[in-house]
Amino acid sequence: MDKNLPIILAISAASGFILGIKTLEYLLEHDYKIELIVSQNAYYIAESELGLVLSQDKNLIKNNILEYLNLKNKTESLKVWLDNEFHANPSSGSYKTAGMIIVPSSMSTVAAISSGYTSNLIVRSADVCIKEKRKLLVVPRETPLSSIHLENLLKLSNNGAIIVPPTIGFYSDPQSLDDCVNFLVGKILDLFGIDNSLYKRWSL
Repeated sequence: MDKNLPIILAISAASGFILGIKTLEYLLEHDYKIELIVSQNAYYIAESELGLVLSQDKNLIKNNILEYLNLKNKTESLKVWLDNEFHANPSSGSYKTAGMIIVPSSMSTVAAISSGYTSNLIVRSADVCIKEKRKLLVVPRETPLSSIHLENLLKLSNNGAIIVPPTIGFYSDPQSLDDCVNFLVGKILDLFGIDNSLYKRWSL
């Protein structure tokens, strides 16, 4: 994968903020350039689940996330956008990227993308990836799934998106929550074409 092209990483307002943060951590540690969008509706979730304080301040978001990950040396690799910044790089098809990962994705985000309703930067960026035929990977965080959810996910899949439910492969013999998170992040990276050894793979 061409590391000169940035990856758009979006974290929407769904439980499982840790999945987005751990995906970001791996990508930054391995020198990928990231265009990060965090839904303002996810700020409470970040604080509730991780004790991570965010706000409508890009510098605060960037500094607090890098401090949380102990990756202050990666400041040049990370660009942060607010979800109402429609002028941002990822909103234009002429801005080249390697594609987009939405992790976790709320079902309202899935619904908006599937209907083409570009109400915020996350949805607009996903819409760009679909129209430009770029990789779009969506990790929907909801259970159980209603028929409406399933229909919206099918629409995304039919338009080229990769749907990655956050489901644990128990053959990896997870011993902790960290093991489960690493399995899921490893699968996300696999499907985005990024080599990793975050989890125990199946082998006989």
